[in-house]
Amino acid sequence: MSDAAIYATATRSLTRKRLIALAAPAVILAYLAYVFVAFDVAGLADRISLRNMQTLVSDTYSYKVHVTRDNRDGDTTVAIEGERKGEYPAGTGPDWVDLSDATRVTLGDGSVVTMGETVTYDVPGYGTITATPGKSGVNATFPAGEMPDWINASKNRVAITTDAGRLTITRNNTEVFRYFYGWELFFFTLDSPFHGKSVTELLGSGQYGAIWSDFWSNKMWRHADVAWALFETVLMAFLGTFGAAMIALPLGFLAARNFTPLGSLRFAARRVFDFLRGVDGLIWTIVLSRAFGPGPLTGSLAIMLTDTGTFGKIFSEALENVDDKQIEGIASTGAKPMQRYRFGVIPQITPVLLSQILYYLESNTRSATIIGAITGGGIGLLLTQAIITQKDWEEVSYYIILIILMVMAMDSFSGWLRRRLIQGTGEGTH
Repeated sequence: MSDAAIYATATRSLTRKRLIALAAPAVILAYLAYVFVAFDVAGLADRISLRNMQTLVSDTYSYKVHVTRDNRDGDTTVAIEGERKGEYPAGTGPDWVDLSDATRVTLGDGSVVTMGETVTYDVPGYGTITATPGKSGVNATFPAGEMPDWINASKNRVAITTDAGRLTITRNNTEVFRYFYGWELFFFTLDSPFHGKSVTELLGSGQYGAIWSDFWSNKMWRHADVAWALFETVLMAFLGTFGAAMIALPLGFLAARNFTPLGSLRFAARRVFDFLRGVDGLIWTIVLSRAFGPGPLTGSLAIMLTDTGTFGKIFSEALENVDDKQIEGIASTGAKPMQRYRFGVIPQITPVLLSQILYYLESNTRSATIIGAITGGGIGLLLTQAIITQKDWEEVSYYIILIILMVMAMDSFSGWLRRRLIQGTGEGTH
């Protein structure tokens, strides 16, 4: 090639690179502009509710005590998180609630709510709010001046939210929420003889069996049910992953070029793998739940189908890269085909098999959480139920923490087991 031709080729190549370099930023900017319009980024500020966001976040690390008065019969109840399982015995309550004919609730910062036929709320720095709930609605009066944004008032409902607590008045109920840090009743419920005792008192009591029983059977936090849900999640991942590996290994031989000379059979096996792994595990979950109903077994089958396609492809590629000399050495001893596979092939691909299977076991532990939310099994179901209620977000944070710890534990375990098995396999082949 002449120097002129080389120069012309180099010039065209350089020009093409410059055009690409100039066009790339324009394409990126055009794509970002499309995203800005298509996803209505400009309207995001109007859709954000900072107050709801603040309430949701605070609920993850705090709990609230409900003081509720039935305006129809005058009965007053005090319950943690408003649940019957966390309700104080009749006529009792925390020391900041004075249960009498007119219940007096002392909140922080000097705020005081009096709950009777007439409800009053003394707000420091603002004044006294008075309301009389009845059949005609909630007749409320406020101090003179502009209505602050932390008061939401209508004819049938008055909601007042301050840093000290929240008061809601309707025709039928008057309710005060007061927030506290922590996860109340996490260890023992109110009806447990161990509630409110210090660690020293618990250790000194010597009733370790009863202490564990009360903790394990906690009606609000359901530790026994949560532990079983975690076990179900790990079990779904384990059964699905290892079931897929056992099915994919023999099918991998059919898809390997050096073990299946018949091209049509290899083509069929590879298309089966493409079909199984081409359909996402969540889609398999929905399909199988219609066929087998909800439950952990459905989740295991969904993981197994998806991973069978993935493992089949991985195993067949590993089989195509085995060393034929080892197989020939085994064959020279008079070994039959199955013996050649067992002693000449499997030891070569075992490190790949173990590494991939254990990696997918750890990955499927996370997937089993989402699948369990659809099929009705495992910790995913409890997490979904807690989110749907939109009431006990501390339970949501509790389940999320457990899921993270479970994934971390499975990651550490699979990594440790992978190293031990692969190193042991390597030592055995020397």
